[in-house]
Amino acid sequence: MTEFIRKRAANAKNDILSGVTVALALVPEAVAFAFVAGVDPLVGLYAAFMIGLITSVFGGRPGMISGATGALAVVMVSLVAEGNAMGAETESLGLYYLFATVILMGIIQMLAGVFKLGKFVRLIPHPVMMGFVNGLAIVIFLSQLGMFPNLIPEEITFWGNMDAWFSELFNSLFTNGSFWTMLGLVGLTMAIMFGLPKLTKKLPEALVAILVVSAIVIFGNLDVATVGSFIKEGGGEGLKGGLPQFQTDIFNKVPFNLQTLWFIGPYALILAAIGLIESLMTLNLVDELTETRGDTNRECIAQGGANIITGFFGGMGGCAMIGQSLINIKSGGRTRLSGIVAAVLLLIFILFASGLIEQVPIAALVGVMFMVVIGTFAWSSFRILNKIPLSDVIVLIAVSALTVIFDLAIAVISGVIISALVFSWENAKRIRARKRIREDGTKVYEIWGPLFFGSILAFNDKFDIKNDPDKIEIDFVESRISDHSAIEAIFNLVNKYEAAGKQIKLKHLSEDCKIILYKSSPKFREFIIEDIDDPRYHLAANPEKFTKSLSEYKL
Repeated sequence: MTEFIRKRAANAKNDILSGVTVALALVPEAVAFAFVAGVDPLVGLYAAFMIGLITSVFGGRPGMISGATGALAVVMVSLVAEGNAMGAETESLGLYYLFATVILMGIIQMLAGVFKLGKFVRLIPHPVMMGFVNGLAIVIFLSQLGMFPNLIPEEITFWGNMDAWFSELFNSLFTNGSFWTMLGLVGLTMAIMFGLPKLTKKLPEALVAILVVSAIVIFGNLDVATVGSFIKEGGGEGLKGGLPQFQTDIFNKVPFNLQTLWFIGPYALILAAIGLIESLMTLNLVDELTETRGDTNRECIAQGGANIITGFFGGMGGCAMIGQSLINIKSGGRTRLSGIVAAVLLLIFILFASGLIEQVPIAALVGVMFMVVIGTFAWSSFRILNKIPLSDVIVLIAVSALTVIFDLAIAVISGVIISALVFSWENAKRIRARKRIREDGTKVYEIWGPLFFGSILAFNDKFDIKNDPDKIEIDFVESRISDHSAIEAIFNLVNKYEAAGKQIKLKHLSEDCKIILYKSSPKFREFIIEDIDDPRYHLAANPEKFTKSLSEYKL
């Protein structure tokens, strides 16, 4: 027990300090995403607190930070709008439909964990991972640009009047002092984060940068955007709030019937899919950074449970946040303590310290996020573009672009589909048939390569049914039957040879291949040779015997 505590207490200081940094960075993100979804800022902050706390305690990846995210908020916009349209303007039905959807989303995510679907994240190829990371870095960067003071009035569009657009841009660059002030503060934040680790690694650079820039703004009485002004500009009243309350109005305002399920069901499925994909890919990224391994199925269950509780207690739902997770890892956070500290501090900010947090300048938080962007983007992808297959280059670029244009789920699913199609096409070309004639006149086809839906056409072209001799033997020692298309191809081939009055035998089929063939048709028992005196076949069919034989010879 002492050893257990000692190991976890060794990194306590780093975990606490990184948790403080993450808590500060969570505030504007949660508020911004709440505005995107069309709900009150406290709904986003409560989600960040509850999801962050629950997943930190019960999740499958220590050090990963979860909360309200932009990827989910974008989907919630139409849900809230459609829900509001179902009732009077003062009822805010959209908010309660959102809570119900988040609860259903959580149930779906928990089921994914119970049925151990988290393991399918292993099917995501590395180019998709790199594209996801690059696309997300670009999305984070673009989201922060909206925090800068507007240089150009909204009524002047680039395509509508380019001359006026460029003219206003150049005039603003010389006259808009608030823009340059914020740019300077962002640059100072980034400079501190870049330079401090070169002097000492004992201080968390992100937290120090936020405190220094905040002190300059407060004591210098600089007129810049702060967390408080940002909330008020979005229509909120401030960070001040109480403890999350159980939302009994969900049962009063949302009818629990098939019509409601038909409405919220598709949204819940999309949100669950996006949440799990983003969480599991972030988990993989943190695994690589920390050289440890998280539990994907446990994370699915924790995310689902957190969203269920969040929905009942007035939060907008969420998932893992790659930006905050990277801030935490790079600030030294490694255990569950860092996420717990961040979540608890966020609640303390809401309850007791809203006035202080509202004074933190947006520029400091933007600078921190810009450094996250620099650290997130896979710069090595430029170096390897001419060293990897063209198909992987296309996947990498496509996933990056789709992440920016649409969302993470569409990008990742598209990348996996492209990669799968390329893999199938490449394997389809690898089917080979070596032909030879035995002394007794039997023609032997030795098949090499996987037999599946993509290689069927090439497989069929290997045979010359009309001109083949009366006895045919097909040797599958270097091939495997992978799917129903392959079964159907062999069945049709056997029938064609049989119709031509020729005898055909199938040889060297592995045990699993024979099982699926027998299951598809008992007729295959007439053509498959069971008793084979060939050491290659036995070793391939029974790897345990092969291992045992090696151990006998001490190889």
